[in-house]
Amino acid sequence: MSRVDVMSLVGTAVPESLRAAGHMACWFVVVDGEMRSGPFTSREAAGASKSIWLLELARRQRGAYGLAA
Repeated sequence: MSRVDVMSLVGTAVPESLRAAGHMACWFVVVDGEMRSGPFTSREAAGASKSIWLLELARRQRGAYGLAA
């Protein structure tokens, strides 16, 4: 099963477009160590995206086992 995490960036690591808008922190969803969605300007939005990734990965996992049965 894949690992899904939320990663935060602060300060100068935040993309310039977000810093220009006044954001000093942002969040990304990381799947197996690879950034897959974001940047998000709230932890809640990143958490919602993480939930969607978990559901999609679970659906794919069930589908793989369903084909083998």
